[in-house]
Amino acid sequence: MPSSWYDAFVLNALVILLAVALDLLLPEPPAIVHPVVWMGKAISAFERVAPTGRVAGLFFGCVVVIVIVGLSGGISWLAMAALSAVGPAAYVIGGAVILRTSFTVRGLMSAADRTRTALEGGHLDEGKESLKSLVSRDAEDLSASLVAAAAIESVAENTTDSFIAPWLAFAVFGVPGAVAFRAINTLDSMMGTRGRYEYFGKTAARLDDAVNLIPARLSALLLLVSGGFSRLPLARGWRTMMRDRHLTASPNAGWTMGAMAGLLGVRLEKPGHYCLGEGLREPETEDIGKSMAMAKQTAALGMVAMLIVLAARHVIFG
Repeated sequence: MPSSWYDAFVLNALVILLAVALDLLLPEPPAIVHPVVWMGKAISAFERVAPTGRVAGLFFGCVVVIVIVGLSGGISWLAMAALSAVGPAAYVIGGAVILRTSFTVRGLMSAADRTRTALEGGHLDEGKESLKSLVSRDAEDLSASLVAAAAIESVAENTTDSFIAPWLAFAVFGVPGAVAFRAINTLDSMMGTRGRYEYFGKTAARLDDAVNLIPARLSALLLLVSGGFSRLPLARGWRTMMRDRHLTASPNAGWTMGAMAGLLGVRLEKPGHYCLGEGLREPETEDIGKSMAMAKQTAALGMVAMLIVLAARHVIFG
C-alpha cells in the first residue's frame, strides 16, 4: 500500500473519481445490498420502540444516533482496512463501490428532470407526483410555478446533501467519513421531524445541521462561481443569498436556495413557511433545467475543490 503522501493521495483520488463515474454510468445498487436501505430499516426498527417523552425521547434518540453512525462508520472502516490489505486495486474498486452509495449526482438530476418533463408537457398532476422524490411537502394545492419552485429549491439544497457534503467528508475522513455522513443525513430525514417523535429525532436533526454548516456554505459559494461562469447576475445572487439565508427553518438550506434564487432571478416560495427572492418573478419550467445545469457545474467545481482538500489532507497527515 502507499509509501508516501503522494501515493496515498493518488489512490484516494482514484477512489472518488471512480465512484463518480459509477454514479454517472450505473443505476443505484439493488436495495438488498444498499447500505442506506439497511440504515433505513434499522432506524425504522428503533422508531417503532421509541419513547415519546421529552427526557426519554432525547436519550433514546441520542443512543440511536451513536449506534447507527458508529456502526456505519465502523463497518466501512473495517471494510476499507480489509481492502487495503488485499492490495491497491481492491482498495480503489471496493472503496469506490462503497463511496458511491453515500452520494448521488445522477439521482438528483433524474428526479428533478422528471418534474421538469411533466410540467413541460402540461401534466401538472404528474409534476406534483414526481415531487415526492425531491421534497416531503404536500403538493396537492400547488400551482405549476410553486411546483417548479419546489423542484428548484430541492436541486439547490441537495447540492449540499447529495454530493458536496459527502465528498467533503471523504476528502477529510475517507470512505468511513462519507458513510457516516450519509448515516447522519438519513437519520435526520427519517427521525428529525416534529410531532410524536420530536424529541426522539432532535439529536439527529441538530447533528445534521452541525455537519452541514461548512458544506452548505461551500455549496453556496460554488453555486455562485458556477453562476459567474454562466454569465448569470453574480451580484444579485450574492445579495439574495445574504439577505434571505436566515428565512428557512434550517440554518443551512437558505444559503444555497438563496443563491439559486438570486442567480436565476426567481422567487422560491414554500407557502406558509418562507419566500426567498421576494420581488423577483415566479419560476417557470425552464428554470428547473437551468437549476440542474447550475448543479452539474457545481458538482464539477466541487470535485476540483475536494481533490485540493484531499491533497492537503495527505500532505499534512501523510
